[in-house]
Amino acid sequence: MAKTKAAGTTRLGRDSRPKYLGVKMTEGQFAKPGSIIVRQRGTRFLPGKNVKRGNDDTLYAIKEGKVHFTTKRKKCFNG
Repeated sequence: MAKTKAAGTTRLGRDSRPKYLGVKMTEGQFAKPGSIIVRQRGTRFLPGKNVKRGNDDTLYAIKEGKVHFTTKRKKCFNG
């Protein structure tokens, strides 16, 4: 007879891979065409001049230049 009870499997211990989201280039940095500026889920940051939004909402440069962030109030949407 066994002296210890058989150990079962745990249902815990799973974890997802890191997504590495966030701002990749800071204000004033020089961006080349195709360089990633922001990796995000949803549209926390909106694309401005010379910037496009990818399928996964990533913002990337389409022309070379300096990175510049501005704050702009979004209009309220009632409906």
